[in-house]
Amino acid sequence: MAASVLVRGGTGSSPLSTESMETAPQQPTPLAGTVYTETLRGVRCVRLSVLTDETTSPERQREADDLAAAALNIDFGGGDQLREAVDLDVSASTFSPFDRPQLGGWLARPDEFDALVWWRFDRAIRSMAHMHELAKWAREHRKMLVFAEGIGGGRLVFDFRNPMDPMAEFQMVMLAFAAQVEAQSIKDRVTGAMAALRGMALRWRGGGRPAYGYMPAPMPKEHGGVGWTLVPDPDAVAIIERIIKELLSGKTIAAIAVGLNADRIPTPRDHWAVKKGRKTGGRTGGQIGLTKTAFDWKPGVITRLLRNPVMIGWKTHKGKPVRDAQGNPIMATEKPILTREEFDRIGAILDARKVEQRERRDTESLLLRVIHCFSCGARMYLNDQEAGKKKQNPTYGCNPYARGGKCAASAHIRADWVDEYVTAEFLRRVGSIQTTHVVEIPGYDPEPELRATLAEFEEHQEQKGRQKSKHAARAWQERADALDARIADLETREKREPQRVVTPTGKTFADEWAEKDTAGRRAMLVEAGVRLDVRRGTRGGWRTLDTRRVDFTMSGELDPAAEALAGEASALESEARGDSPTPGSKIRVAGPSPASTGPARELVAA
Repeated sequence: MAASVLVRGGTGSSPLSTESMETAPQQPTPLAGTVYTETLRGVRCVRLSVLTDETTSPERQREADDLAAAALNIDFGGGDQLREAVDLDVSASTFSPFDRPQLGGWLARPDEFDALVWWRFDRAIRSMAHMHELAKWAREHRKMLVFAEGIGGGRLVFDFRNPMDPMAEFQMVMLAFAAQVEAQSIKDRVTGAMAALRGMALRWRGGGRPAYGYMPAPMPKEHGGVGWTLVPDPDAVAIIERIIKELLSGKTIAAIAVGLNADRIPTPRDHWAVKKGRKTGGRTGGQIGLTKTAFDWKPGVITRLLRNPVMIGWKTHKGKPVRDAQGNPIMATEKPILTREEFDRIGAILDARKVEQRERRDTESLLLRVIHCFSCGARMYLNDQEAGKKKQNPTYGCNPYARGGKCAASAHIRADWVDEYVTAEFLRRVGSIQTTHVVEIPGYDPEPELRATLAEFEEHQEQKGRQKSKHAARAWQERADALDARIADLETREKREPQRVVTPTGKTFADEWAEKDTAGRRAMLVEAGVRLDVRRGTRGGWRTLDTRRVDFTMSGELDPAAEALAGEASALESEARGDSPTPGSKIRVAGPSPASTGPARELVAA
């Protein structure tokens, strides 16, 4: 059987047999070509920018790679030994070959293969800078780069195994320049198309990952029937409703994230991967090659999700609402997940949850935001780290220096003493009172959107006069007029107050207290308006709490019920002691009666 010879031409290469090259020299020179007689170890490379792009499906790329490999005596292996790099949803314009999850791993192990095979040039690179990196790597490691379909449909083979041949790198420079120009042209067309779609109500751009909570669906006929729109995703909406329910029940964002992770609920990024039947996880950013099998819910992820205007169906671009000529937000869907009232209510809750960084770390403290220093009125914080070094009990302390201030008599007190005292006092006052379930019917307040739109308008005004062209100045003015019109519209809207529907739960506060953890009990104290003021203690070997040091007060909605309950209890105790006067006995009134200025009177009990 005749040996196989590969002769490189100007733009491509074609395999020829030795029988057709009788006049060729027996030993090829470096510039004439290279004789290949052995089987080369190849890596089949597959890449897609968008997985749903059927015209460049992975199967089509694999088929083309296999045909080119068979013609060039390249073997990809098989089974567990298959050599393949599959990078899906990876842009060649953004990520160099070395930064792609699978291909980057192969390039880091050059001793395991001899050739890389792609379907087309743009599957490998779209940048001259990336081309330079890849060509330099191939020359240093003596590798062959193969493209099954090159310009005009012919196969392209760049053999860097011969360091004396400069033609391979020269040809790659020319093709990389063409690829980069094509990539920029595609980017400009896509950018223009996306800008046009953003201005179309209910129209989704298609491709990629939709906002969490929504999924693409064909545009209804009543809205033209062309293209795609977004509709609520039932699976994601169920998770959003769970998050909101737990938020309204008093759970912290961090606690909600812990629960979602414990139940293995996919994050917004993983949710779409599960929907499309792909692997979850991926690159975490920062360190090259660092990947995770699944992403975790984090407080920041939940906060951004709940604050995203897409929850009320608005289109956004670069974090800002997309507006029409009248300044109204352009809707991405006709079925938003939340109403404006619900969205504003959640935002108000998140704003109220903003606390100091130290408070967010102090998760073990029962009396956080409850216990205060009597002298300066500032909050006291649990201080268990320093106490642990001295093998003492944790304490609550006033630390004015951390606030940059002073306190004339800063207080410190054992945590277990005041925790037990507040627990007992709280349950004594309200433990037998039944709890209620409150349903808030949202009202409407145009003020939040008015403030946000006004801030957007003021930011836009800062660009006034910077436009150099008439077209830019006209576009600037159109947006300024639209924002102004929206502000005028919002100023005319009336505020509607929310309503509360209160229903009993059948449980008492003592029952609820027994069921909740530290965070839940702390939320009960804060909601009830409980406050404990602590005075500085006196020296001595105190073994119990000196109650003269503390003042327990409650100023929330439970206070009237607690006072009524205390009055009933006092009356019952008085009756049990027989404090009521004996019939026929006399009671001497110490002072004069209001209607008389005479001497003290004696009243006879009935």
